[in-house]
Amino acid sequence: MAVRDSRELVIEATPQEILDVLTDVDSSPDWCPQFRSVEVLETYKDGRAKRVMISAGAAGMADDCEFEYVWGDNTVVTTMVQSRLLKAQKTAYTLTPVGDKTKVRYDLEIDPAIPIPGFLLKRTLKGAMETATDGLRKHVLKLQKG
Repeated sequence: MAVRDSRELVIEATPQEILDVLTDVDSSPDWCPQFRSVEVLETYKDGRAKRVMISAGAAGMADDCEFEYVWGDNTVVTTMVQSRLLKAQKTAYTLTPVGDKTKVRYDLEIDPAIPIPGFLLKRTLKGAMETATDGLRKHVLKLQKG
């Protein structure tokens, strides 16, 4: 059964500064502790990741998932191509300038391929949402400080 969640926050950075972090897919394990390793399999002509293999672990489970990335001006959408533990997963970041800050909306939809107890799924989803938003914010601000 697919579950969805979304979260919004404001980051004291420009959309480009945030996109710079999201575009640097190879360094995502630095701010996303669920990611054990990341390998870019294919890039677009502009050098941005197109297909990515991510080795991840959460709630005592580990999986290697392949994702396809689609980049927009102020968006990035990832769609799962293959996984052992998931039927589907889709994420989206939408960045909206608000003065000298940026409103970030993160959407996550996940459909496990195996039965997962509700409490464990909720805890895993909560951790993923916090990392994708608060972890991103902390990393962006850390890079701003140098």
